Amino acid sequence: MTQTKQKTICVVGLGYVGLPMALRSKEVGYEVYGFDLDQSKIDLINHGKSPIEEAYVENLIEKFPFTATNDATIIQKADIVLVCVPTPVDKSYYPDLTPVIKSIEAIVKNLKKGALVVLESTVNPGVSEEIIKPLFESAGYIVGQDVFLAHCPERVNPGDKKWNVSNLPRVVGSFDQIGLDIALEYYRTISSSEIRPMKSIREAEAVKIVENSFRDVNIAFVNELARSFDKMGIDIKDVILGAATKPFAFMAHYPSCGVGGHCIAVDPYYLIERAKKSGFDHKFLRIAREINNGMPEYTVEKLQDALNLVKLPMNGTIVGVLGLAYKANVDDTRESPAFEVIKHLKKHLSMVETFDPHILKKSSSQSLEDILEKSQAIIITTDHKEFKEVLTPELLIKYDIKVVIDGKNCLDKDALEAAGIIYRGIGR
Repeated sequence: MTQTKQKTICVVGLGYVGLPMALRSKEVGYEVYGFDLDQSKIDLINHGKSPIEEAYVENLIEKFPFTATNDATIIQKADIVLVCVPTPVDKSYYPDLTPVIKSIEAIVKNLKKGALVVLESTVNPGVSEEIIKPLFESAGYIVGQDVFLAHCPERVNPGDKKWNVSNLPRVVGSFDQIGLDIALEYYRTISSSEIRPMKSIREAEAVKIVENSFRDVNIAFVNELARSFDKMGIDIKDVILGAATKPFAFMAHYPSCGVGGHCIAVDPYYLIERAKKSGFDHKFLRIAREINNGMPEYTVEKLQDALNLVKLPMNGTIVGVLGLAYKANVDDTRESPAFEVIKHLKKHLSMVETFDPHILKKSSSQSLEDILEKSQAIIITTDHKEFKEVLTPELLIKYDIKVVIDGKNCLDKDALEAAGIIYRGIGR
């Protein structure tokens, strides 16, 4: 075991980012501690159980146990501290850096001199310079001497069977060469892929914002196309599959009932707001966010039009919402468009039933058969395999489901329509 691996790691924030990093660090030989405020999560981790539905975590948590606690003094043991806390937006879509600031304040009070502190949370360019560094300096630390600061933006994709923290390429930036070297050394023991040094910590912060803004803009483009093609009677799914046959200069993105997750639906706002302070208006990003935020309401409008064909009103009709997670086959509900769909349904006075096989505690129905029995129409808001594999025309006819709104374009449109079911997808 090398001297590097004998170092102690403390991970602050044990969620979808921090927990895999803690387990991977333990797996390669580091001494690891975890700090979190959620006692129920801490208890599960200390008993070798995963608080999240994630195969990578579930496969490691019994094999590589580490101590989790809500006692911030544990940070005193760490040579390297990873900050993996959320960076949400408020109801007005304004960035909320409170979790990051509170975490740094706890670290400042409990820091081992000479330790490396790495922010993995996604932030806009400038946060490390304008917020984090001053917090250490106001406490008397000399950055680059008493403490080393770096940023390595997280890259996790819940439910991904191929990519995880052990094989994902990463980028790292720091204020100084010593901090950069320590961070590079650590991440190169964690991941088998390239760890790219950035010229500045601000560049490293910008990388993740660019990645997710790129996806948001492209999703907004196909969502707008979907709404256009709906009016022209063109099936956008077929068009995208056709365009994807071009072997260069095209990357397929698909429309849906909305954009969810803690990254794509949030990160562009961090860049939009920070750019305003520098005197620049990101018109393109604002329009993309407006388009994507409008998709849940558009999905409900499609339901309203479809119900008219079977002479059912929105008011009082029982609508089953299938899926609460923001993406398929996970239990992550962060920024899920399903909740916006539900909100718009209730504005129309529809009776809403919900079911997600991965999130039964938040579901009003406890099985697919239960929700189909109760519902007159359904909206698919998450393309879980449990829905794609089971929702056949025969099953829907059995439960007298008259209307299907496929918010993920995941069902067999032709088969459902041939069976006499009113089917509407997003752009098809």
